[in-house]
Amino acid sequence: MPKPKAQGQKNIAALVEAHIREPLAKLGYAIWDVEYVKEGSEWYLRVTIDKEGSVDIDDCEKAMKVVDPIVTQLDPVEGAYHLEVSSPGLERTLRTDAHFEASKGEKISVKLFTAVEGKKSLVGVLEGFDGKTLTLRTDGGELTIDRKLVSAANVYFDFDEVDYGEDGQGEETNGNV
Repeated sequence: MPKPKAQGQKNIAALVEAHIREPLAKLGYAIWDVEYVKEGSEWYLRVTIDKEGSVDIDDCEKAMKVVDPIVTQLDPVEGAYHLEVSSPGLERTLRTDAHFEASKGEKISVKLFTAVEGKKSLVGVLEGFDGKTLTLRTDGGELTIDRKLVSAANVYFDFDEVDYGEDGQGEETNGNV
């Protein structure tokens, strides 16, 4: 008799996350996100890892070697899907309360369902988050935004503030790297 599969995209992601969290932590990685999503006609089980400093391709490869056999053993999905392990990137997506908590003090970009003070798109420093509201310091002052109004948010990285110098290696000029 086949084992029961996790039902629903969120349940699949939660099941996988629960089983890979500890093995990844032993390698020094934290899970930023796990999502099971359909893009076009294809399904993706996407694991996003983080660590102190930055995540590079070697980290993703090491994590994949741990995640792949666990997911294969779990077999949480009926049908075909792609398994991906990646870094959250410079402009990491903020979806969960934990993401907002971890991003306090950082400059973020927020897109809103409904305009606040005439704007549906804001950039500012995330000064606070209490689970229900975001406090954002913008050039126009401090705003408190209901979390339910946020359609999308991510850490903001201004590529125009990168000084590539003579060696071609980028270095952020405002000292936030």
